[in-house]
Amino acid sequence: MSTENLLQSPEQPRKPRVAVVFGGRSSEHGISVVTAGAVLSAIDRSTYDVLPIGITADGRWALTADDPARMAITDRKMPEVAQLAESTEGGVVLSVEPGNREVVYTEPGSVPKALGEVDVVFPMLHGPYGEDGTLQGLLDLAGVPYVGSGVLASAVGQDKEYMKRVFISYGLPVGPYEVIRPREWDNDPAAARKKIVDFAGEHGWPLFVKPARGGSSMGITKVNDLSGLDGAIEEARRHDPKILVESLLRGREIECGVLEFEDGPRASVPAEIPPVTAHEFYDFEAKYIDSASGIVPAPLTAEETAEVQRLAVQAFDAVSCEGLVRADFFLTDDGEFVINEINTMPGFTPISMYPRMWQESGVSYPELVDRLIQAALRRSTGLR
Repeated sequence: MSTENLLQSPEQPRKPRVAVVFGGRSSEHGISVVTAGAVLSAIDRSTYDVLPIGITADGRWALTADDPARMAITDRKMPEVAQLAESTEGGVVLSVEPGNREVVYTEPGSVPKALGEVDVVFPMLHGPYGEDGTLQGLLDLAGVPYVGSGVLASAVGQDKEYMKRVFISYGLPVGPYEVIRPREWDNDPAAARKKIVDFAGEHGWPLFVKPARGGSSMGITKVNDLSGLDGAIEEARRHDPKILVESLLRGREIECGVLEFEDGPRASVPAEIPPVTAHEFYDFEAKYIDSASGIVPAPLTAEETAEVQRLAVQAFDAVSCEGLVRADFFLTDDGEFVINEINTMPGFTPISMYPRMWQESGVSYPELVDRLIQAALRRSTGLR
């Protein structure tokens, strides 16, 4: 795609321009590219003008090919923005001056090219530097509407510790957990380790050790006894210096989607993630490489369905979310729903659980994408 093809013609009626931003600096870079490819395939080009912008793993904003076929998992390998970028040196600049939504393409030795205004951003980034409020803050500075939650909700939704603290303050049921902050581990790893061992003594093994600010099950280890603890901590800290330790909740894994409609948020039919026999738990490989499939709708009673839908919307409101959320629960053996976490920008390929739950709820994938864009266009760009 040349920059000339992206210029908006003054002679044609102007369609709303959607910048699909994807990739990024987090360890979830590849799945973000896959997700964006699915969204690019679904956006109605007769309604919207589309501008694909990829953020490379080192943080450069690049114009990319509008070619969803090249954005899929191939031979168990994740795609990268660098493989899609139109130039290895050219970059995209979005003004942070409120009211100026002009996108400019720059390349060394060339005159900058104005590519027209952006009306809304669809940020398909996962993890830090994109899903955690950082990109949302930039877009708020620029006065550009965007799909999904604002700065606060995105930050809380990314940090599992503070997410749980908010849930608790709103009376949502949360499982036992412990947090090891960076300073604790750096200054006294023996004391931090003892803190976890004491937690295991109270709640039992196995434990799950995970990055406090991460997603797609990256960096998570199921630890069955003390011998595996140090390796699990090291793996989690590769993704985030703050780690979260959770006890095993015995029961069924249930997910529920929340979508913002004109009259407020509504919950989808729930889904169930059955046990994955080829994996220790529902990890990254199971989700994205081996495509372990969930059951939609989940085989729940009418009362159970209504309860998990109520809790999902309550979690959406508790964190002040906007646009969309996938809420993940355990239905424990004693019949109680316990919320594990929410995801403010869940996996969004057509086979991902969030779109599948809404498909079963009567909202097709293209309609889901359109609803999110329209909700963003309606929303104020002021304080949220």
